[in-house]
Amino acid sequence: MNARHGCRFVVYFAVAGLGLIPLEWAFADYTNPLMVDWNWSFLWIDLPASATGLAGLRLMRLGRASGPPLMLVSLALTMASGLMAIAFWTLRGDFSLAWWIPNLYLMLFPMPAIVCLTRGMSVRPAP
Repeated sequence: MNARHGCRFVVYFAVAGLGLIPLEWAFADYTNPLMVDWNWSFLWIDLPASATGLAGLRLMRLGRASGPPLMLVSLALTMASGLMAIAFWTLRGDFSLAWWIPNLYLMLFPMPAIVCLTRGMSVRPAP
């Protein structure tokens, strides 16, 4: 993961909040108040994913042991966010590549990084 990944959620919500997503690119029922609420409900998982990812990257660059666990939290939150969106679109029977591709990416890109991070973590016995 890099800083660009950590900032993508922030950029998305800034663009959405400013109303800059053209309606022809928007997901189905984009202006429906219930869908607006559904979309904004992701803010509370996406911002912590960004914050922990950026903090984890910074700490890892400084060689701090607290970096990888924070990165792991970020990757798990990112994966959950993508999975939640894909599950929702599946339940609705709504298939739009414009929204599936980014959410599949969010769901899948953390997997190799999670494997790499967990291989490098040592398990300490409980005191």
